This record gives sequence, structure tokens and C-alpha cells, in this order.
Amino acid sequence: MKKITAIIKPFKLDEVKDALVTVGIGGMTVTEVKGFGEQRGQTEIYRGQELKVDFLPKLKIEVVVRDEQVDAVVEAILKSAYTGKIGDGKIFISPVEEVIRIRTKERGERAI
Repeated sequence: MKKITAIIKPFKLDEVKDALVTVGIGGMTVTEVKGFGEQRGQTEIYRGQELKVDFLPKLKIEVVVRDEQVDAVVEAILKSAYTGKIGDGKIFISPVEEVIRIRTKERGERAI
């Protein structure tokens, strides 16, 4: 099993969610986060004053999938989150040792 974490632009959430549902993902966790990468933040003008915004709003989507689903999920995120501009985000893939469904106590892939 793998955990796929994607950091995306907030306005892309519906497209990414729809793409993940299309490839068979039944659940996900979405968290509002802030950060920066190559963008190094941005400069905005507020009431005539220049302000540096270091951390930009992003969304973090996390899904745990079977190993054979990884390529389809990554491709779905790549296509749906893409704008072609700096700040599109990143995808991280990590191994998951165990999953336990609290309600039924099921373990492993059955708990996904």
C-alpha cells in the first residue's frame, strides 16, 4: 500500500476530486495548508503598501491506495491539477505499513 500526498492550488480541488473518483478512489483527506516552493511567495499591494506574502494557500490531499492503483492515481492528479504555471504543486508517494479500520478492526487492503 502507498500513501499519495498531493499539494495543489485550492481552485483545482473539484477537478482533482472528480478525477480521483473516476479512477476508483472512494475516500480522501483534504487539509488547508500554506507554503512556498519555487514561487518564494508573492508581493501584493494593500492600501498603497507593498506586502510580501511568504506562505501561499494550498490544499493537501491524502489518499491511501493499493500498489496497483498508484500509477492511475498519480496520472489523474497530474492531469487535473495542471495549470502550467509555477505553484501547480507536488506529489509525494510513501509506503504504508498497515491500515486499520477503527469501526470493524479490518486490517491491510481490506481497511482501505
